[in-house]
Amino acid sequence: MHVVAVPCLQDNYAYLVIEEGRAAVVDPSEAAPIEAALAREGVTLAAIWATHHHHDHVGGIKGLVAAHPGIDVIASTTDAAKVPHVTRTVNDGDEVAFGNLRAKIIHNPAHTLGGITFLIEGCAFTGDTLFGAGCGRLFEGDAAMMHASLSKLAALPADTRVYFGHEYTASNLRFAAAVEPDNAAVARRARELTTPSTPSTLRDEHATNPFLRSTEPAVIAAARAHGATSDDPVSVFAAIRAWKDSFK
Repeated sequence: MHVVAVPCLQDNYAYLVIEEGRAAVVDPSEAAPIEAALAREGVTLAAIWATHHHHDHVGGIKGLVAAHPGIDVIASTTDAAKVPHVTRTVNDGDEVAFGNLRAKIIHNPAHTLGGITFLIEGCAFTGDTLFGAGCGRLFEGDAAMMHASLSKLAALPADTRVYFGHEYTASNLRFAAAVEPDNAAVARRARELTTPSTPSTLRDEHATNPFLRSTEPAVIAAARAHGATSDDPVSVFAAIRAWKDSFK
């Protein structure tokens, strides 16, 4: 299996998951960059995998289906009505076959209620749930829901590669440094950052992502200073997420 990141729009990533001359594309916000990447790689498009329904992740589906009739379009059952041309819906724990590979579905509600991660061969395609050093906004769920969703991902093996939906890592690391100014791992990751920053690893995220560190004393202290009323991880997460929403 081979993964190719495809920059789209201003700061989005789609991904080609390539196996034996065929590709599934994750979150195609535009058709043209996907077609160009397919041509460069010399592969045939066989499936579209949508992590959630937002237009900047599914806007290219209509054009791709028109150019590649009969391809599978997979989305969560909850989000499917808002994703064009869906041929199959999936839920937590389901598997999607792709050649000899199997992608496991992890339901990650909060950014959207139907948000999912595709986990395949040690690679997690997390959409807008888990970013490099950050997480998605709470558009359709609440802090408890997102904390639970991130906890599912955080429990995966540390060497899991995280393929996220946007190039937000530099700005996320600036916020992480504000939360934990003495975190040497955050400073080192920011200093060594290159673009594209995808993929990261869960090991990177455990060390530098404040949204996975809500039990750390420094993060708790920062959350308390920004409105958290207890040391409970969900309360800490909620305060840090609200702070990030207005962070410049």
